[in-house]
Amino acid sequence: MHFDSIIGHQHIKKHLLSSLKKGRIPHAQLFVAPQGTGALPMALAYAKQLLCFSDKNGAWTENPSASLKFDKLVHPDLHFAFPVTTTDKVKSKPISDLFIDEWRQFVLENPYRNVFEWLHFLGVEKKQGQIGVDEAHSILKKISLKAYEGQFKVLIVWMAEKMNTSAANKLLKLIEEPPKNTVLILITENEDLLLKTITSRCQTLRFLALPETIISKALQDSFAKSAQEAHQIAVQAQGNWNKACQLVSQDSKDNVFEDWFILWIRSAFKAKGNAAVINDLIAWSTAIASAGRETQKQFLDYCLSFFRQALLQNYKSDALVYLQPKTANFSLKKFAPFVNHANILGIVKAIETASYHIERNGNAKIILLDLSIQLTRLLHQKEVS
Repeated sequence: MHFDSIIGHQHIKKHLLSSLKKGRIPHAQLFVAPQGTGALPMALAYAKQLLCFSDKNGAWTENPSASLKFDKLVHPDLHFAFPVTTTDKVKSKPISDLFIDEWRQFVLENPYRNVFEWLHFLGVEKKQGQIGVDEAHSILKKISLKAYEGQFKVLIVWMAEKMNTSAANKLLKLIEEPPKNTVLILITENEDLLLKTITSRCQTLRFLALPETIISKALQDSFAKSAQEAHQIAVQAQGNWNKACQLVSQDSKDNVFEDWFILWIRSAFKAKGNAAVINDLIAWSTAIASAGRETQKQFLDYCLSFFRQALLQNYKSDALVYLQPKTANFSLKKFAPFVNHANILGIVKAIETASYHIERNGNAKIILLDLSIQLTRLLHQKEVS
């Protein structure tokens, strides 16, 4: 992974290369990035520069042997930590090293993918991955060793917000005072879920969502899309390159999520004045609850997006409306008037609260049913002139 192969973020590339050239290398860095914007590819490119290049008289000189190993993610001074869980292969005390072959394949195929796709890749999409205290012990052991080949050792912690409290506390001392020539890169989508004692010890770099123009250009270059096709996909991707790639290949859960959403909305509408329909909402909640927590969280994010698109449609912001439902006999224009300033804040709060409780291992069936009952009331709140 080279800096040149990363989409966008020119200012971050320039900053990282400049710090390398000046020898100002922070021992602990935190990359805060929305999903699909390229924090992991950036961390890999930075690590490669540290482990495979040297600055001689103002020119970067590559070590071909080190680069060959790095490009296969087998460089001995490159270490990873990422969310894992028990599987048929690993029955207890899961740590990243036990899944390193799968991880390498996953990252080399597409380093822009998310944690839900990682768990699906492992065949455990109904579980939630975490970085636990066993992982922390493994990290401390690895980092205490000397570098095998180069001057530096690099540890990349992907989805650092998945560290539980025990692991985070165990790693605090390492993050504050790592061994000499050790660089730690923590990657997170939500820094608020990290301990403040962790974030305060890191130099933070914030990634923005990728601009539509950047994604459009990359789609034209990578997939030979026309300018018009690329623009339409870029608008729908909402700054997420991984999402754009899914839309190109139609390898997206959005079609399934759309079916779930519209069934939910129609049942919620019919529930007013018809108590029997509550059975439909119970059945819907039970079905979604069986899908696994990561899928549930992804679906609730999709619901938020759908409601926001309906709100934009309602207030005639057509230039910002990209959603095109494929379900027969469903029109976004007809649905849009039911999403307005009188209920949108309540809807958003209800969905975000449900997602929060699911994240914290609440009973998904009860949470989703409660959300559904709230929705039956919220959807019928009329806009007041």
